[in-house]
Amino acid sequence: QVQVAESGGGLVQTGDSLKLVCVASGRTDSGHGMGWFRQAPGQEREFVAAISWSGRSTHYTDSVKGRFTISRDNFQRNTVYLQMNNLRPEDTAIYYCAASPVDTYYGPAIKEYHYWGQGTQVTVSS
Repeated sequence: QVQVAESGGGLVQTGDSLKLVCVASGRTDSGHGMGWFRQAPGQEREFVAAISWSGRSTHYTDSVKGRFTISRDNFQRNTVYLQMNNLRPEDTAIYYCAASPVDTYYGPAIKEYHYWGQGTQVTVSS
């Protein structure tokens, strides 16, 4: 079993930055693709970004390209970051970190991620 926990959310103003942190623990020896998703009130959960187990490949949804960066810690591979710059009010949501059960998947399909954190709130005021 794999446990996922995210942190780093908060209340910021338009144009500010935040860095979210996600730590996967438990049976992580086999490697996992990791992803960030978000869910705004009244909307479905949507894909934000994902990273391969190696950290060499990443994938972003169009609305965050050039503003958000996903990365893995060089020494603690089970730790993944989401650096969010130039935040906008439309980025307001609960952000979830998730792990796929295999090291080969790091795409946008929610159903491919089996392990989820509890979420961290990000609120961007205008």
